[in-house]
Amino acid sequence: MRHRKAGVKLNRTTSHRDAMFRNMVTSLFKYERIRTTGAKAKELRRWADRLITLAKRGDLHARRQALAIIREKTVVYKLFKEAAEKYGKISGGYTRIIKIGRRPGDAAPVSLIELVTVEKPKKKKVTKKKAKVTGEKKKSKEDKAAVDKKEEKAEKTEKKTAAKKEADDKKDEKPEKKSKKAAVKKAVAEEKETKPEKAKKKPAEKKVEADKKEDEPVKEKKPAAKKEVTDKKETKPEEKKKKTATAKTGVTKEKKAEEKQAAEKKAKVVEKEEKTEKKIKEKQEDTKEKK
Repeated sequence: MRHRKAGVKLNRTTSHRDAMFRNMVTSLFKYERIRTTGAKAKELRRWADRLITLAKRGDLHARRQALAIIREKTVVYKLFKEAAEKYGKISGGYTRIIKIGRRPGDAAPVSLIELVTVEKPKKKKVTKKKAKVTGEKKKSKEDKAAVDKKEEKAEKTEKKTAAKKEADDKKDEKPEKKSKKAAVKKAVAEEKETKPEKAKKKPAEKKVEADKKEDEPVKEKKPAAKKEVTDKKETKPEEKKKKTATAKTGVTKEKKAEEKQAAEKKAKVVEKEEKTEKKIKEKQEDTKEKK
């Protein structure tokens, strides 16, 4: 009798069986589904459920217990991160076994074991609430429109009051302007009355000035001006002659300088040619003597 002897031996030693299930449970949490024989799948479900309950607990001791079974640290991190979100609302039934058929060769029954993904319940559509919300929105829009209208009316009334005040100020200013105009007209009239006296005085003054001009002797300036013009005309041809003479001397000097430079260059070229000819002759004589 096998009382209190949990688990299946599967015709293996304890160390072999523990190592096999540790590998299988790590691959199950890594890939979320594996394919194996039916007996191994049923035993693997016990291991997986225990580890998921540890991950839901989520404290440090549970993490260390999981690390003693699962081979990879990244798998443990993934399991502890996602377990509370996936399986927080259910207690048990974390895996599903699906029979596939038989294995070719030994005809062993093969099963697919996978982790269950808990679907979140869909929220029901509430039509009444939406209608209420739309009604509230309409009310809020109407309230805004009423407030805007009130503000526009207040602005219009303020503008009207400001325009009335400006009109009243202009009316008060008009009489002052009229009084100023009257004062200006009076001043103009007084000036006109004084002008005729000045006009009477002017003809007498003009007569005195005319008498003075008649008494003054007339000066003759034209002949002197003509003499100056003739003197200037006589000096111009002499200046032109001097300019042409200086220009001709300058041109001749430049030509002479250019001719001297050309002659010096020719002399240098001739000297160089003579030197080269002498050198060639000396070389030829040296070669003849050597022979």
